Amino acid sequence: MSSTDTYTVVGGGAIGGTLAFSLARAGHRVRLVDTDAAHVAAVREHGLTVARGEQRESVHVEAVTPDACDATLGRVLLAVKAQATGAALDWIEPRLAPDGWVVSLQNGFNEELIARRIGAGRTVAAFVNIFADVTEPGVIMDGGAGALVIGECHGAPASDRVDSLVADLQSWGPALASDNVEGYLWAKAGFGAMLAATALADAPMAELIDRHPATMDAVAAEVFAVADALGVTLEAFDAFEPHAFRRDAAEETRRAATARLTAWLRTQAKDRSGIWRDLAVRRRPVEVTTHYAEVFAEAGRHGVATPVLRAVITQLRELERDPGLMTEARLDALDQLASGSRREFADTAAPGREQAAAVRDWLAAHREEMVADLAEYTSQESASDDLEALDACLAWVRHWLDNALGAPAHEEIRPRAEAGDLMIRRYPGTGARPVLLLGHYDTVWPTGTLDQWPFRRDGDRITGPGVFDMKAGLVQAVWALKALDALGLARPACTLLLNGDEETGSLASSDDLVAEARESRAALVFEAAADGAVKTARKGVGLFTVTVTGQEAHAGLDPQAGASATEELAHQILRLAGLRDLAAGTSLNAGVIEGGTRSNVTAGRATARLDVRVATAAEQERIGAALAALRPVDPRTTVEVSGGWNRPVFERTGQVAELAGLAQRCAATLGLDLREAAVGGASDGNFVVAAGVPVLDGIGAVGSGAHARSENTSVNGMVERAALTATVLTALAGS
Repeated sequence: MSSTDTYTVVGGGAIGGTLAFSLARAGHRVRLVDTDAAHVAAVREHGLTVARGEQRESVHVEAVTPDACDATLGRVLLAVKAQATGAALDWIEPRLAPDGWVVSLQNGFNEELIARRIGAGRTVAAFVNIFADVTEPGVIMDGGAGALVIGECHGAPASDRVDSLVADLQSWGPALASDNVEGYLWAKAGFGAMLAATALADAPMAELIDRHPATMDAVAAEVFAVADALGVTLEAFDAFEPHAFRRDAAEETRRAATARLTAWLRTQAKDRSGIWRDLAVRRRPVEVTTHYAEVFAEAGRHGVATPVLRAVITQLRELERDPGLMTEARLDALDQLASGSRREFADTAAPGREQAAAVRDWLAAHREEMVADLAEYTSQESASDDLEALDACLAWVRHWLDNALGAPAHEEIRPRAEAGDLMIRRYPGTGARPVLLLGHYDTVWPTGTLDQWPFRRDGDRITGPGVFDMKAGLVQAVWALKALDALGLARPACTLLLNGDEETGSLASSDDLVAEARESRAALVFEAAADGAVKTARKGVGLFTVTVTGQEAHAGLDPQAGASATEELAHQILRLAGLRDLAAGTSLNAGVIEGGTRSNVTAGRATARLDVRVATAAEQERIGAALAALRPVDPRTTVEVSGGWNRPVFERTGQVAELAGLAQRCAATLGLDLREAAVGGASDGNFVVAAGVPVLDGIGAVGSGAHARSENTSVNGMVERAALTATVLTALAGS
C-alpha cells in the first residue's frame, strides 16, 4: 500500500480523532498529524482511545507532529479549527500528491479557502456534526450519534472518490453523499449559532435553548435570512429542522421543532458545546468567530441585518479574555435585544412640526448661553495624557451639569489609574431601558495650547482646541435635555456616559461603556458630524507590531553567518501589502519601521508598527487570520505579531439604519435634510454597535478640522443639532 493510499488526518481533535479511530478500527491505514505534542505522544504510546461512558477502546494509529512528517499526501481529512486552516494548508500544499485531495471535515465554511490554495478539483466539500471532545491527551469522548455528508465542491454530482470516501466513513456511522453540501453547511450555521449562544453561560445546551427562545430563534433566523438571499436550499439533519427557524415560520412550528431538538440534545452524552469547552476548560480562542465571518460578509452584501448574532460573537470574544464572565444574564440581555430587534425604530413617529418648531425656537432664544457654556468648557483644558487637567475638567463638567440639569438620580465616578476617570449619570424619564448619551471629555490638544490658541468667535464660526471634537457635542446634548424640560415635552430615561481616554483608544473604558450599552435600548454618540451628516458606518481599527528576530553577525567578515531581521521584515511588509483591498475598504500601513544596530552588523531585530482599517467584520477576520499565519521566509528568523483590534467594525446594521431613519424624519420636521455617511475614523460607537446596540453617531458638532489647528464649529449648527437631539429623544420617549 503506497503512502498516498493512507488517510492522513490533519487535526486529531474531536472530529479528526473520532474519524481516525473509526477508519483505523475498520482496517484502513491512518496517519494522524497534530501540533499538540502531548496528544501525539499519548496516541503513539497507548493508541488512539475513544471513551463511551466508562468504556474505553483503543486502536493503533500512526501519529506525528507536522515537523516530523515529510510523507507525500494523497487522501487528506482536514479537521483543524477553522482559524488554523491557512496554516494547515501551508503544510499540506507542498506535500500533496498531484492526484491527492483534501476534504474539509471542519466546522464553518472553509471549502473556498482550500480551493483557492490547492484548486477546486482537489477540494472535497463536507458537512460534519459530530458530538465529541478531547478529554485528555490521546482520548476522545464520544458524545453520541451525529451526521456526516460528503460531496464535490460547488455542488457537482457525487464522484467515485466521494462514493469511496462515504463507504469508508460509514465505519463511523451514517455518512451520506450529496450534491447540496452547501445546504447542510448553512443549516448547521443556524444550529451552530444557537450552540454558540449557549456558550455564554455555564449550563446544558438543551436547558438554555428552552429558556431563551427569543435569542435562539433570532440567531438562527438571521443566518437563514442570509442563506435565503443566496438562494441556498437548506437541508435538515439529526433533530434540527432549519425551515422551522426561518423568519416566516409559524410560531407553533418553531416551538414544536425546538421541543424535538432539545429532547434529542438531552439524549447526547455531551451536554455542552465544544465552544463552551474551549472557553471554560481549555482556555483557548474559539473558532466560531471565524465561522461567521462568511455569514457577516454575505449579510453585508445583501443588506441583511444580523444584530443578535453579532452580539453573540462579540461576547464570545470577551469570554476568550475572561471565561469567568460567563453568565446567563448575557442571554437575558440578548433576549431583550432579540425581542426589540424587529423594526424597533422604523415605525417610531417623529414629533409634529409645531413641537419641533417650539424646540428650535426655544434653543435659538438661548443661543448666546450655549456659546457661553462652550467658551467656558473649552477653557478647561483636557489633554488625554494630563491626568491633573482631566480631573479638573471633569470636576467642572459635574458642577455645570448640576446647574444645567439638576442632580441626577444616580452618579458613578469610576477611577482610572492611567487615564481620565469615567463618569456615569442616570436621569429619569419614560421607558424601562434608557437611551445612552455617549461622549468624551478628553482632547488631543496638549496642555498649554490655549495660551497660543484661545477660544474665539467670529460671527457664526467658533474656533479653539476641542470645540469640534467634541466639546460642542456635549453642550448640545445638555441643552437638548434642557429644552425638553423647559417645554414640558417627554424625554426617555437617559444615561450620560463621559470617558477621558477616547482619543487614546478607550482602553480603560471600553468594557464599562459596552456594559452600559447593553442595558440601553439605543445610543446617541455626540462625536462631530461628517460635513453635517450623521455617521452610520465606521471602520474597525487594528494596531499591530510585527517583530522579527534574526541572528547577528559581522556583515563584512562573515556575511553568511547571520540572518537579517531587516531583510526578513522587508519580505513580510511586501506580503502584508498584499492584504490590502481598497475595494473592500481595507487599508494597511506600516507607518514606523525600526531595525538593526550598525551598518556592518547583520540586524538581529526589526519591527514594523501597523495601522489597519477594515470596513467589515469579514475583512477583520481575514486580516486577523492572515497576521496570525505569518511565517518567516528565512527559517533562521522568527516572526511575532503583537497588538490587536483597538476598535471593532461599526457596520450599518438594520437597527442602525432604522435609527438614522428616525433622525432623518425628526430633521425633516425642523426643515433640515439630514444625510448619513460612512467614515474611516473610529469612535466609541464602534464598541456599542459590535455589542448589538443601535447607534446614532455624529450627532454632535457641525464644523470641520478635527485634530487640526483649523478646528471649528458653527453657532447655528449648535442650535440645529441640539434641536435634532431633542426631537429624537422625545420621539424615543413616545415609542
